[in-house]
Amino acid sequence: MNLYAPPLSDIRFVLHRVLGFVPTLSHLPRGESLGEDLIDAVLEEAGRFAGQVLAPLNQTGDEEGCHFDRESAAVRTPKGFREAYQRFVEGGWSGLTAPGEFGGQDMPLVLGAAVEEMLDAANLAWSTYPLLAHGAKEALLHHGSAAQKETFLRPIVEGRWLGTMCLTEPHAGSDLGLLKTRAEPLGGERFALHGTKIFITAGEHDLSENIVHLVLARLPDAPPGTKGISLFIVPKFKVIEGGALGERNRVFAGNIEHKMGLKGSATCVMNFDGAEAELVGEPHQGLRAMFTMMNTARLGVGVQGLGLMERAYQNALSYARERLQMRALGGAKRPDKPADPIIVHPDVRRMLLTQKALIEGGRVLAYAAYLQADLRVRHPDQAARDRAEALLSFLTPIVKACLTEWAVECTYHALQCFGGHGYIREWGMEQLARDARITTIYEGTTQIQALDLLGRKILQLKGEGFRSFLGEIEGFLSAVRDPELARLAASLAERAKQWVELTQSLAEAAMRDPEEIGAAAVDYLFYSGYVALAYAWLRRLAALSERDPEAWRRGQWETARFYFARLLPRCDTHLAAIRAGKTSLMSIPEEGFTAL
Repeated sequence: MNLYAPPLSDIRFVLHRVLGFVPTLSHLPRGESLGEDLIDAVLEEAGRFAGQVLAPLNQTGDEEGCHFDRESAAVRTPKGFREAYQRFVEGGWSGLTAPGEFGGQDMPLVLGAAVEEMLDAANLAWSTYPLLAHGAKEALLHHGSAAQKETFLRPIVEGRWLGTMCLTEPHAGSDLGLLKTRAEPLGGERFALHGTKIFITAGEHDLSENIVHLVLARLPDAPPGTKGISLFIVPKFKVIEGGALGERNRVFAGNIEHKMGLKGSATCVMNFDGAEAELVGEPHQGLRAMFTMMNTARLGVGVQGLGLMERAYQNALSYARERLQMRALGGAKRPDKPADPIIVHPDVRRMLLTQKALIEGGRVLAYAAYLQADLRVRHPDQAARDRAEALLSFLTPIVKACLTEWAVECTYHALQCFGGHGYIREWGMEQLARDARITTIYEGTTQIQALDLLGRKILQLKGEGFRSFLGEIEGFLSAVRDPELARLAASLAERAKQWVELTQSLAEAAMRDPEEIGAAAVDYLFYSGYVALAYAWLRRLAALSERDPEAWRRGQWETARFYFARLLPRCDTHLAAIRAGKTSLMSIPEEGFTAL
Protein backbone atom coordinates (compact mmCIF):
# COMPACT_ATOMS: atom_id res chain seq x y z
CA MET A 1 0.00 0.00 0.00
CA ASN A 2 1.36 3.42 -0.99
CA LEU A 3 0.84 5.97 1.80
CA TYR A 4 0.91 9.76 2.04
CA ALA A 5 1.19 12.05 5.06
CA PRO A 6 0.86 15.77 4.23
CA PRO A 7 4.20 17.45 5.12
CA LEU A 8 2.51 20.20 7.14
CA SER A 9 5.56 21.03 9.27
CA ASP A 10 7.77 21.76 6.29
CA ILE A 11 5.01 23.62 4.43
CA ARG A 12 4.52 25.87 7.46
CA PHE A 13 8.29 26.33 7.79
CA VAL A 14 8.57 27.52 4.18
CA LEU A 15 5.50 29.76 4.26
CA HIS A 16 6.04 31.38 7.63
CA ARG A 17 9.77 31.39 8.27
CA VAL A 18 11.51 31.17 4.90
CA LEU A 19 9.13 33.38 2.92
CA GLY A 20 7.41 35.28 5.74
CA PHE A 21 4.38 35.54 3.50
CA VAL A 22 1.90 36.68 6.18
CA PRO A 23 3.79 39.88 7.09
CA THR A 24 4.58 40.40 3.39
CA LEU A 25 0.90 40.34 2.37
CA SER A 26 -1.03 41.30 5.51
CA HIS A 27 -0.23 45.01 5.21
CA LEU A 28 -1.42 45.08 1.58
CA PRO A 29 -5.03 45.50 0.40
CA ARG A 30 -7.10 42.31 0.81
CA GLY A 31 -4.59 40.93 3.32
CA GLU A 32 -5.83 42.50 6.53
CA SER A 33 -7.40 39.29 7.84
CA LEU A 34 -4.35 37.11 7.25
CA GLY A 35 -2.70 35.53 10.26
CA GLU A 36 -0.60 32.46 10.94
CA ASP A 37 -3.35 30.79 12.96
CA LEU A 38 -5.82 31.14 10.09
CA ILE A 39 -3.28 29.88 7.55
CA ASP A 40 -2.37 26.90 9.73
CA ALA A 41 -6.04 26.00 10.16
CA VAL A 42 -6.56 26.03 6.37
CA LEU A 43 -3.48 23.87 5.86
CA GLU A 44 -4.59 21.42 8.54
CA GLU A 45 -8.01 20.96 6.95
CA ALA A 46 -6.53 20.66 3.46
CA GLY A 47 -4.09 18.03 4.71
CA ARG A 48 -6.92 16.09 6.31
CA PHE A 49 -8.96 16.15 3.09
CA ALA A 50 -5.93 15.16 0.98
CA GLY A 51 -4.78 12.38 3.29
CA GLN A 52 -8.12 10.90 4.31
CA VAL A 53 -10.35 11.46 1.26
CA LEU A 54 -8.14 11.65 -1.84
CA ALA A 55 -5.11 9.49 -1.04
CA PRO A 56 -7.11 6.25 -0.61
CA LEU A 57 -8.56 6.75 -4.12
CA ASN A 58 -5.20 7.17 -5.86
CA GLN A 59 -4.35 3.54 -6.54
CA THR A 60 -7.92 2.33 -7.05
CA GLY A 61 -8.55 5.19 -9.49
CA ASP A 62 -5.46 4.22 -11.47
CA GLU A 63 -6.53 0.57 -11.62
CA GLU A 64 -10.11 1.37 -12.67
CA GLY A 65 -9.49 4.38 -14.93
CA CYS A 66 -12.20 6.40 -16.65
CA HIS A 67 -15.05 4.81 -18.60
CA PHE A 68 -16.20 6.12 -21.99
CA ASP A 69 -19.67 5.37 -23.36
CA ARG A 70 -19.33 5.85 -27.10
CA GLU A 71 -23.07 5.92 -27.71
CA SER A 72 -23.78 8.78 -25.29
CA ALA A 73 -20.28 10.34 -25.48
CA ALA A 74 -20.31 10.36 -21.66
CA VAL A 75 -17.36 9.78 -19.34
CA ARG A 76 -17.66 8.20 -15.90
CA THR A 77 -14.79 8.85 -13.49
CA PRO A 78 -13.45 6.11 -11.17
CA LYS A 79 -15.38 5.03 -8.10
CA GLY A 80 -15.21 7.60 -5.32
CA PHE A 81 -14.05 10.54 -7.50
CA ARG A 82 -17.47 12.14 -7.77
CA GLU A 83 -18.14 11.86 -4.04
CA ALA A 84 -14.70 13.30 -3.27
CA TYR A 85 -15.42 16.25 -5.55
CA GLN A 86 -18.70 16.95 -3.77
CA ARG A 87 -16.84 17.03 -0.45
CA PHE A 88 -14.27 19.35 -2.04
CA VAL A 89 -17.04 21.75 -3.05
CA GLU A 90 -18.83 21.51 0.30
CA GLY A 91 -15.56 22.39 2.02
CA GLY A 92 -15.27 25.61 0.00
CA TRP A 93 -11.99 24.60 -1.59
CA SER A 94 -13.03 25.50 -5.15
CA GLY A 95 -13.12 29.19 -4.27
CA LEU A 96 -10.14 29.36 -1.91
CA THR A 97 -8.12 31.93 -3.87
CA ALA A 98 -10.92 33.42 -5.99
CA PRO A 99 -12.06 37.04 -5.44
CA GLY A 100 -14.73 37.60 -2.82
CA GLU A 101 -16.92 39.51 -5.26
CA PHE A 102 -17.55 36.26 -7.14
CA GLY A 103 -18.07 34.10 -4.08
CA GLY A 104 -14.45 33.20 -3.35
CA GLN A 105 -12.47 33.45 -0.13
CA ASP A 106 -9.74 35.69 -1.60
CA MET A 107 -6.92 33.77 0.07
CA PRO A 108 -3.38 34.26 -1.30
CA LEU A 109 -2.24 32.24 -4.29
CA VAL A 110 0.79 30.99 -2.37
CA LEU A 111 -1.53 29.39 0.18
CA GLY A 112 -3.47 27.88 -2.71
CA ALA A 113 -0.19 26.41 -4.02
CA ALA A 114 0.49 24.74 -0.67
CA VAL A 115 -3.00 23.25 -0.67
CA GLU A 116 -2.58 22.18 -4.29
CA GLU A 117 0.69 20.40 -3.50
CA MET A 118 -1.10 18.21 -0.95
CA LEU A 119 -4.00 17.46 -3.31
CA ASP A 120 -1.59 16.57 -6.12
CA ALA A 121 0.48 14.30 -3.90
CA ALA A 122 -2.62 12.58 -2.58
CA ASN A 123 -4.25 11.98 -5.97
CA LEU A 124 -2.86 13.74 -9.01
CA ALA A 125 -5.40 12.27 -11.44
CA TRP A 126 -8.29 13.64 -9.37
CA SER A 127 -6.69 17.04 -8.83
CA THR A 128 -6.38 17.72 -12.58
CA TYR A 129 -10.13 18.45 -12.69
CA PRO A 130 -10.08 21.51 -10.35
CA LEU A 131 -6.68 22.61 -11.73
CA LEU A 132 -8.18 23.23 -15.18
CA ALA A 133 -11.06 25.10 -13.56
CA HIS A 134 -8.51 27.42 -11.93
CA GLY A 135 -7.07 28.29 -15.34
CA ALA A 136 -10.56 29.05 -16.64
CA LYS A 137 -11.19 31.30 -13.61
CA GLU A 138 -8.05 33.31 -14.32
CA ALA A 139 -8.87 33.75 -18.02
CA LEU A 140 -12.43 34.90 -17.31
CA LEU A 141 -11.36 37.13 -14.43
CA HIS A 142 -8.82 39.01 -16.55
CA HIS A 143 -10.42 38.90 -20.00
CA GLY A 144 -14.15 38.16 -19.63
CA SER A 145 -16.92 40.75 -19.80
CA ALA A 146 -18.95 41.64 -16.71
CA ALA A 147 -21.80 39.47 -17.99
CA GLN A 148 -19.47 36.54 -18.68
CA LYS A 149 -17.98 36.76 -15.21
CA GLU A 150 -21.43 36.68 -13.63
CA THR A 151 -22.71 33.90 -15.88
CA PHE A 152 -19.67 31.61 -16.04
CA LEU A 153 -17.10 32.64 -13.43
CA ARG A 154 -19.36 32.59 -10.37
CA PRO A 155 -20.55 28.96 -10.81
CA ILE A 156 -16.95 27.84 -11.40
CA VAL A 157 -15.85 29.57 -8.19
CA GLU A 158 -18.73 27.88 -6.37
CA GLY A 159 -17.60 24.53 -7.79
CA ARG A 160 -20.91 23.77 -9.47
CA TRP A 161 -19.20 23.98 -12.88
CA LEU A 162 -15.71 23.01 -13.99
CA GLY A 163 -13.62 24.31 -16.90
CA THR A 164 -11.16 23.25 -19.58
CA MET A 165 -8.56 24.68 -21.94
CA CYS A 166 -9.10 23.52 -25.53
CA LEU A 167 -5.94 24.45 -27.42
CA THR A 168 -4.25 21.48 -29.09
CA GLU A 169 -5.30 20.07 -32.46
CA PRO A 170 -4.17 16.78 -34.08
CA HIS A 171 -1.99 18.42 -36.74
CA ALA A 172 -0.69 21.35 -34.70
CA GLY A 173 0.64 20.24 -31.29
CA SER A 174 2.41 23.16 -29.63
CA ASP A 175 2.35 25.28 -32.80
CA LEU A 176 -0.91 27.16 -32.20
CA GLY A 177 -0.39 29.19 -35.34
CA LEU A 178 -1.47 26.11 -37.32
CA LEU A 179 -4.82 25.60 -35.63
CA LYS A 180 -7.86 25.25 -37.91
CA THR A 181 -10.92 25.32 -35.62
CA ARG A 182 -13.19 27.99 -37.07
CA ALA A 183 -15.81 30.28 -35.57
CA GLU A 184 -18.73 31.30 -37.79
CA PRO A 185 -20.79 34.37 -36.78
CA LEU A 186 -24.44 33.61 -35.96
CA GLY A 187 -25.46 37.19 -35.35
CA GLY A 188 -25.15 39.34 -32.27
CA GLU A 189 -22.53 37.95 -29.89
CA ARG A 190 -23.05 34.31 -30.86
CA PHE A 191 -20.73 32.11 -32.92
CA ALA A 192 -20.74 28.48 -34.10
CA LEU A 193 -17.50 26.56 -33.61
CA HIS A 194 -16.36 23.74 -35.91
CA GLY A 195 -13.25 21.66 -35.30
CA THR A 196 -11.53 19.01 -33.22
CA LYS A 197 -9.27 19.40 -30.19
CA ILE A 198 -7.16 16.65 -28.66
CA PHE A 199 -5.51 15.95 -25.29
CA ILE A 200 -8.21 17.92 -23.45
CA THR A 201 -7.92 17.24 -19.75
CA ALA A 202 -11.35 16.99 -18.07
CA GLY A 203 -13.05 17.55 -21.41
CA GLU A 204 -15.94 15.31 -20.33
CA HIS A 205 -16.75 13.81 -16.92
CA ASP A 206 -19.47 13.31 -14.31
CA LEU A 207 -18.15 15.53 -11.50
CA SER A 208 -19.97 18.81 -12.14
CA GLU A 209 -23.32 19.82 -13.62
CA ASN A 210 -21.72 21.84 -16.42
CA ILE A 211 -18.32 22.18 -18.11
CA VAL A 212 -17.09 25.52 -19.48
CA HIS A 213 -14.73 24.99 -22.40
CA LEU A 214 -12.38 27.86 -23.29
CA VAL A 215 -11.55 27.26 -26.94
CA LEU A 216 -9.09 28.82 -29.37
CA ALA A 217 -10.50 29.27 -32.89
CA ARG A 218 -10.32 31.52 -35.95
CA LEU A 219 -12.86 34.04 -37.16
CA PRO A 220 -13.54 34.22 -40.93
CA ASP A 221 -11.43 37.37 -41.30
CA ALA A 222 -8.57 36.10 -39.13
CA PRO A 223 -5.01 36.73 -40.35
CA PRO A 224 -2.76 33.66 -40.55
CA GLY A 225 -0.60 32.48 -37.67
CA THR A 226 -0.97 33.26 -34.00
CA LYS A 227 -2.21 36.81 -34.71
CA GLY A 228 -5.45 35.33 -35.99
CA ILE A 229 -6.47 33.40 -32.88
CA SER A 230 -9.54 34.29 -30.80
CA LEU A 231 -10.80 32.80 -27.52
CA PHE A 232 -14.36 31.54 -27.06
CA ILE A 233 -16.53 30.21 -24.26
CA VAL A 234 -18.36 26.99 -25.14
CA PRO A 235 -20.47 25.55 -22.30
CA LYS A 236 -21.40 21.86 -22.35
CA PHE A 237 -24.97 22.91 -21.60
CA LYS A 238 -26.19 26.23 -22.89
CA VAL A 239 -26.99 28.80 -20.23
CA ILE A 240 -30.37 30.51 -20.33
CA GLU A 241 -31.66 33.58 -18.54
CA GLY A 242 -31.03 33.55 -14.81
CA GLY A 243 -28.08 31.15 -15.11
CA ALA A 244 -30.19 28.00 -15.51
CA LEU A 245 -28.98 25.20 -17.77
CA GLY A 246 -30.62 24.80 -21.14
CA GLU A 247 -30.20 22.28 -23.93
CA ARG A 248 -27.00 20.35 -24.63
CA ASN A 249 -24.52 22.27 -26.77
CA ARG A 250 -23.00 20.64 -29.84
CA VAL A 251 -19.67 19.75 -28.22
CA PHE A 252 -19.00 16.09 -27.50
CA ALA A 253 -16.15 13.80 -26.50
CA GLY A 254 -15.17 11.62 -29.42
CA ASN A 255 -12.97 9.36 -27.31
CA ILE A 256 -10.74 9.25 -24.26
CA GLU A 257 -7.02 8.54 -24.50
CA HIS A 258 -5.51 5.30 -23.17
CA LYS A 259 -2.49 6.65 -21.36
CA MET A 260 0.70 5.69 -19.60
CA GLY A 261 -0.45 7.34 -16.39
CA LEU A 262 -3.06 9.64 -14.81
CA LYS A 263 -5.67 7.05 -15.73
CA GLY A 264 -8.29 8.54 -13.44
CA SER A 265 -8.06 11.83 -15.34
CA ALA A 266 -10.19 11.95 -18.50
CA THR A 267 -8.06 13.12 -21.44
CA CYS A 268 -10.51 13.63 -24.29
CA VAL A 269 -10.80 14.18 -28.00
CA MET A 270 -13.40 16.99 -28.24
CA ASN A 271 -15.49 17.56 -31.34
CA PHE A 272 -17.13 20.95 -31.92
CA ASP A 273 -19.92 20.48 -34.45
CA GLY A 274 -21.46 23.92 -34.67
CA ALA A 275 -21.23 24.43 -30.90
CA GLU A 276 -22.66 27.76 -29.81
CA ALA A 277 -19.98 30.05 -28.39
CA GLU A 278 -19.25 33.52 -27.01
CA LEU A 279 -16.16 35.55 -27.82
CA VAL A 280 -13.90 36.35 -24.86
CA GLY A 281 -12.18 39.70 -25.15
CA GLU A 282 -11.33 41.27 -28.49
CA PRO A 283 -11.23 39.42 -31.83
CA HIS A 284 -7.80 37.99 -32.76
CA GLN A 285 -6.51 38.57 -29.19
CA GLY A 286 -7.02 35.04 -27.94
CA LEU A 287 -3.34 34.27 -27.54
CA ARG A 288 -2.99 36.85 -24.77
CA ALA A 289 -5.97 35.37 -22.91
CA MET A 290 -4.67 31.87 -23.53
CA PHE A 291 -1.35 32.69 -21.88
CA THR A 292 -3.21 33.87 -18.78
CA MET A 293 -4.57 30.33 -18.51
CA MET A 294 -1.35 28.69 -19.62
CA ASN A 295 0.98 30.51 -17.22
CA THR A 296 -1.31 29.72 -14.29
CA ALA A 297 -1.37 26.08 -15.36
CA ARG A 298 2.41 25.95 -15.85
CA LEU A 299 3.10 26.92 -12.25
CA GLY A 300 0.43 24.45 -11.20
CA VAL A 301 2.11 21.64 -13.11
CA GLY A 302 5.39 22.45 -11.38
CA VAL A 303 3.57 21.96 -8.07
CA GLN A 304 2.26 18.63 -9.40
CA GLY A 305 5.87 17.52 -9.80
CA LEU A 306 6.62 18.65 -6.26
CA GLY A 307 3.68 16.68 -4.86
CA LEU A 308 4.68 13.49 -6.67
CA MET A 309 8.28 13.81 -5.45
CA GLU A 310 7.12 14.23 -1.86
CA ARG A 311 4.86 11.18 -1.90
CA ALA A 312 7.46 8.99 -3.59
CA TYR A 313 10.14 10.09 -1.11
CA GLN A 314 7.98 9.40 1.91
CA ASN A 315 7.43 5.80 0.81
CA ALA A 316 11.05 5.24 -0.23
CA LEU A 317 12.34 6.57 3.11
CA SER A 318 9.95 4.36 5.09
CA TYR A 319 10.92 1.32 3.05
CA ALA A 320 14.66 2.04 3.37
CA ARG A 321 14.35 2.19 7.15
CA GLU A 322 12.53 -1.16 7.34
CA ARG A 323 13.98 -3.29 4.54
CA LEU A 324 16.83 -5.50 5.79
CA GLN A 325 19.43 -6.44 3.20
CA MET A 326 23.19 -7.13 3.51
CA ARG A 327 25.54 -5.62 6.04
CA ALA A 328 27.01 -2.13 5.96
CA LEU A 329 30.44 -2.07 4.33
CA GLY A 330 31.99 -0.67 7.50
CA GLY A 331 30.52 -3.36 9.74
CA ALA A 332 27.12 -4.32 11.09
CA LYS A 333 24.93 -1.39 12.14
CA ARG A 334 22.15 -3.58 13.52
CA PRO A 335 23.86 -6.68 14.96
CA ASP A 336 20.58 -7.68 16.61
CA LYS A 337 19.06 -8.20 13.15
CA PRO A 338 19.93 -10.73 10.43
CA ALA A 339 20.90 -7.83 8.12
CA ASP A 340 21.10 -4.04 8.19
CA PRO A 341 18.34 -1.75 6.88
CA ILE A 342 19.20 -0.54 3.41
CA ILE A 343 19.32 3.10 4.56
CA VAL A 344 22.85 2.40 5.84
CA HIS A 345 24.15 1.81 2.30
CA PRO A 346 25.79 4.86 0.68
CA ASP A 347 24.02 4.68 -2.67
CA VAL A 348 20.59 4.30 -1.09
CA ARG A 349 21.42 7.45 0.85
CA ARG A 350 22.45 9.15 -2.38
CA MET A 351 19.03 8.43 -3.87
CA LEU A 352 17.18 9.52 -0.72
CA LEU A 353 19.26 12.69 -0.29
CA THR A 354 18.79 13.61 -3.94
CA GLN A 355 15.03 13.43 -3.43
CA LYS A 356 15.11 15.32 -0.14
CA ALA A 357 17.33 18.09 -1.54
CA LEU A 358 15.24 18.61 -4.67
CA ILE A 359 11.91 18.47 -2.81
CA GLU A 360 12.71 20.80 0.07
CA GLY A 361 14.59 23.28 -2.09
CA GLY A 362 11.91 22.98 -4.78
CA ARG A 363 9.18 23.81 -2.27
CA VAL A 364 10.86 27.15 -1.55
CA LEU A 365 11.34 27.82 -5.27
CA ALA A 366 7.71 27.08 -6.18
CA TYR A 367 6.14 28.94 -3.27
CA ALA A 368 8.41 31.95 -3.85
CA ALA A 369 7.12 32.17 -7.42
CA TYR A 370 3.52 32.09 -6.19
CA LEU A 371 4.31 34.84 -3.69
CA GLN A 372 5.35 37.01 -6.62
CA ALA A 373 2.01 36.17 -8.26
CA ASP A 374 0.28 37.53 -5.15
CA LEU A 375 2.38 40.71 -5.12
CA ARG A 376 1.61 41.21 -8.81
CA VAL A 377 -2.13 41.49 -8.12
CA ARG A 378 -2.21 42.81 -4.52
CA HIS A 379 0.52 45.43 -4.22
CA PRO A 380 -0.78 49.03 -4.56
CA ASP A 381 2.47 50.33 -6.06
CA GLN A 382 2.78 49.93 -9.83
CA ALA A 383 6.57 49.62 -9.73
CA ALA A 384 6.31 46.80 -7.18
CA ARG A 385 3.69 45.06 -9.32
CA ASP A 386 5.90 45.38 -12.40
CA ARG A 387 8.88 43.91 -10.55
CA ALA A 388 6.76 41.01 -9.30
CA GLU A 389 5.46 40.39 -12.83
CA ALA A 390 9.01 40.29 -14.22
CA LEU A 391 10.21 37.93 -11.49
CA LEU A 392 7.21 35.66 -11.89
CA SER A 393 7.62 35.58 -15.64
CA PHE A 394 11.27 34.61 -15.26
CA LEU A 395 10.66 31.93 -12.61
CA THR A 396 7.65 30.26 -14.27
CA PRO A 397 9.52 28.20 -16.91
CA ILE A 398 12.14 27.21 -14.31
CA VAL A 399 9.51 26.05 -11.82
CA LYS A 400 7.49 24.21 -14.44
CA ALA A 401 10.34 22.46 -16.23
CA CYS A 402 12.77 21.74 -13.40
CA LEU A 403 10.27 20.51 -10.84
CA THR A 404 8.67 18.17 -13.36
CA GLU A 405 11.97 16.83 -14.69
CA TRP A 406 13.14 16.36 -11.11
CA ALA A 407 9.85 14.57 -10.40
CA VAL A 408 10.73 12.03 -13.08
CA GLU A 409 14.19 11.61 -11.56
CA CYS A 410 12.96 11.39 -7.98
CA THR A 411 10.09 8.98 -8.58
CA TYR A 412 12.54 6.68 -10.36
CA HIS A 413 15.01 6.97 -7.48
CA ALA A 414 12.19 6.14 -5.07
CA LEU A 415 11.14 3.14 -7.15
CA GLN A 416 14.77 1.99 -7.27
CA CYS A 417 14.96 2.06 -3.47
CA PHE A 418 12.30 -0.66 -3.46
CA GLY A 419 14.26 -2.83 -5.89
CA GLY A 420 12.05 -5.40 -7.60
CA HIS A 421 9.15 -4.54 -5.31
CA GLY A 422 9.08 -1.04 -6.80
CA TYR A 423 8.26 -2.52 -10.19
CA ILE A 424 5.24 -4.34 -8.77
CA ARG A 425 1.91 -2.54 -8.86
CA GLU A 426 0.79 -3.29 -5.29
CA TRP A 427 3.46 -1.00 -3.78
CA GLY A 428 2.23 1.97 -5.82
CA MET A 429 5.68 3.25 -6.80
CA GLU A 430 5.40 2.44 -10.49
CA GLN A 431 2.19 4.50 -10.64
CA LEU A 432 3.98 7.57 -9.29
CA ALA A 433 6.73 7.12 -11.90
CA ARG A 434 4.13 6.78 -14.68
CA ASP A 435 2.11 9.74 -13.47
CA ALA A 436 5.19 11.96 -13.28
CA ARG A 437 6.10 11.45 -16.92
CA ILE A 438 3.29 13.55 -18.37
CA THR A 439 4.16 16.58 -16.25
CA THR A 440 7.23 17.27 -18.41
CA ILE A 441 5.00 17.30 -21.51
CA TYR A 442 1.64 18.98 -20.95
CA GLU A 443 1.18 22.75 -20.56
CA GLY A 444 4.33 23.20 -22.63
CA THR A 445 7.14 20.63 -22.82
CA THR A 446 10.48 21.13 -21.11
CA GLN A 447 11.87 22.23 -24.48
CA ILE A 448 9.13 24.85 -24.86
CA GLN A 449 9.87 26.15 -21.35
CA ALA A 450 13.58 26.35 -22.17
CA LEU A 451 12.97 28.36 -25.33
CA ASP A 452 10.61 30.62 -23.39
CA LEU A 453 13.23 31.24 -20.72
CA LEU A 454 16.22 31.87 -22.97
CA GLY A 455 14.57 33.16 -26.13
CA ARG A 456 11.84 35.32 -24.62
CA LYS A 457 12.56 36.07 -20.96
CA ILE A 458 16.31 36.59 -21.39
CA LEU A 459 16.85 37.79 -24.96
CA GLN A 460 13.56 39.31 -26.10
CA LEU A 461 12.66 40.95 -22.76
CA LYS A 462 16.29 41.91 -22.05
CA GLY A 463 16.50 39.74 -18.93
CA GLU A 464 14.45 42.05 -16.71
CA GLY A 465 13.29 39.28 -14.39
CA PHE A 466 16.75 37.69 -14.46
CA ARG A 467 18.31 40.92 -13.23
CA SER A 468 15.73 41.23 -10.45
CA PHE A 469 16.40 37.68 -9.32
CA LEU A 470 20.15 38.25 -9.34
CA GLY A 471 19.63 41.42 -7.32
CA GLU A 472 17.65 39.44 -4.77
CA ILE A 473 20.44 36.86 -4.52
CA GLU A 474 23.10 39.54 -4.16
CA GLY A 475 21.10 41.27 -1.42
CA PHE A 476 20.80 38.01 0.47
CA LEU A 477 24.48 37.16 0.10
CA SER A 478 25.58 40.57 1.33
CA ALA A 479 23.64 40.04 4.56
CA VAL A 480 25.16 36.63 5.41
CA ARG A 481 27.15 36.74 8.66
CA ASP A 482 27.17 33.12 9.83
CA PRO A 483 30.56 31.53 8.95
CA GLU A 484 29.06 28.14 8.01
CA LEU A 485 26.43 29.76 5.82
CA ALA A 486 29.09 32.04 4.30
CA ARG A 487 31.04 29.03 2.99
CA LEU A 488 28.05 27.83 0.99
CA ALA A 489 27.15 31.40 0.05
CA ALA A 490 30.57 31.84 -1.57
CA SER A 491 29.83 28.88 -3.83
CA LEU A 492 26.51 30.43 -4.86
CA ALA A 493 28.17 33.78 -5.50
CA GLU A 494 30.66 32.10 -7.85
CA ARG A 495 27.85 30.33 -9.73
CA ALA A 496 25.80 33.53 -9.99
CA LYS A 497 28.77 35.35 -11.53
CA GLN A 498 29.25 32.46 -13.98
CA TRP A 499 25.49 32.59 -14.74
CA VAL A 500 25.79 36.24 -15.78
CA GLU A 501 28.81 35.56 -17.98
CA LEU A 502 27.08 32.57 -19.57
CA THR A 503 23.96 34.61 -20.30
CA GLN A 504 26.00 37.39 -21.92
CA SER A 505 27.93 34.94 -24.09
CA LEU A 506 24.69 33.29 -25.24
CA ALA A 507 23.20 36.65 -26.15
CA GLU A 508 26.24 37.37 -28.32
CA ALA A 509 26.12 33.90 -29.90
CA ALA A 510 22.42 34.27 -30.68
CA MET A 511 23.10 37.51 -32.57
CA ARG A 512 25.53 35.64 -34.79
CA ASP A 513 23.36 32.54 -35.24
CA PRO A 514 19.79 32.13 -33.86
CA GLU A 515 20.13 28.33 -33.87
CA GLU A 516 22.52 28.66 -30.93
CA ILE A 517 19.44 29.50 -28.81
CA GLY A 518 17.83 26.15 -29.59
CA ALA A 519 21.07 24.28 -29.04
CA ALA A 520 21.67 25.82 -25.61
CA ALA A 521 18.16 26.38 -24.23
CA VAL A 522 17.53 23.19 -22.24
CA ASP A 523 21.00 23.16 -20.69
CA TYR A 524 20.63 26.84 -19.85
CA LEU A 525 17.31 26.16 -18.16
CA PHE A 526 18.77 23.42 -15.96
CA TYR A 527 21.81 25.54 -15.13
CA SER A 528 19.39 28.27 -14.03
CA GLY A 529 17.32 25.79 -12.01
CA TYR A 530 20.26 24.44 -10.05
CA VAL A 531 21.50 27.95 -9.20
CA ALA A 532 17.99 28.99 -8.15
CA LEU A 533 17.75 25.90 -5.94
CA ALA A 534 21.08 26.72 -4.30
CA TYR A 535 19.61 30.09 -3.33
CA ALA A 536 16.48 28.35 -2.04
CA TRP A 537 18.60 26.14 0.20
CA LEU A 538 20.50 29.08 1.64
CA ARG A 539 17.16 30.70 2.46
CA ARG A 540 16.12 27.56 4.30
CA LEU A 541 19.33 27.52 6.34
CA ALA A 542 19.02 31.22 7.18
CA ALA A 543 15.54 30.60 8.56
CA LEU A 544 16.67 27.93 11.03
CA SER A 545 16.55 28.67 14.74
CA GLU A 546 18.31 27.31 17.81
CA ARG A 547 14.82 26.46 19.06
CA ASP A 548 14.38 23.90 16.28
CA PRO A 549 14.95 20.22 17.16
CA GLU A 550 18.64 19.48 16.83
CA ALA A 551 18.19 16.38 14.66
CA TRP A 552 16.01 18.27 12.17
CA ARG A 553 18.36 21.26 12.11
CA ARG A 554 21.35 19.02 11.47
CA GLY A 555 19.37 17.23 8.74
CA GLN A 556 18.78 20.57 7.01
CA TRP A 557 22.46 21.48 7.09
CA GLU A 558 23.64 18.08 5.89
CA THR A 559 21.09 18.04 3.07
CA ALA A 560 22.24 21.49 1.98
CA ARG A 561 25.89 20.38 2.06
CA PHE A 562 24.94 17.34 -0.02
CA TYR A 563 23.20 19.60 -2.54
CA PHE A 564 26.17 21.95 -2.89
CA ALA A 565 28.67 19.07 -3.06
CA ARG A 566 26.84 16.66 -5.37
CA LEU A 567 23.95 18.32 -7.22
CA LEU A 568 25.00 21.92 -7.82
CA PRO A 569 28.09 20.68 -9.76
CA ARG A 570 25.68 19.38 -12.40
CA CYS A 571 25.94 22.97 -13.62
CA ASP A 572 29.39 22.12 -14.99
CA THR A 573 27.96 19.47 -17.31
CA HIS A 574 25.31 21.87 -18.60
CA LEU A 575 27.93 24.58 -19.01
CA ALA A 576 30.14 22.27 -21.08
CA ALA A 577 27.21 21.33 -23.31
CA ILE A 578 26.32 24.98 -23.87
CA ARG A 579 29.90 25.87 -24.74
CA ALA A 580 29.99 23.02 -27.27
CA GLY A 581 27.59 25.09 -29.37
CA LYS A 582 25.28 23.87 -32.10
CA THR A 583 27.92 22.12 -34.21
CA SER A 584 27.71 18.74 -32.50
CA LEU A 585 23.92 18.77 -32.95
CA MET A 586 23.49 20.20 -36.43
CA SER A 587 26.48 18.95 -38.41
CA ILE A 588 25.13 15.44 -38.95
CA PRO A 589 23.04 15.25 -42.14
CA GLU A 590 19.50 13.91 -41.83
CA GLU A 591 20.54 10.82 -43.75
CA GLY A 592 23.15 10.16 -41.08
CA PHE A 593 20.42 9.04 -38.67
CA THR A 594 19.54 6.14 -40.96
CA ALA A 595 20.51 2.63 -39.88
CA LEU A 596 23.02 0.67 -41.99
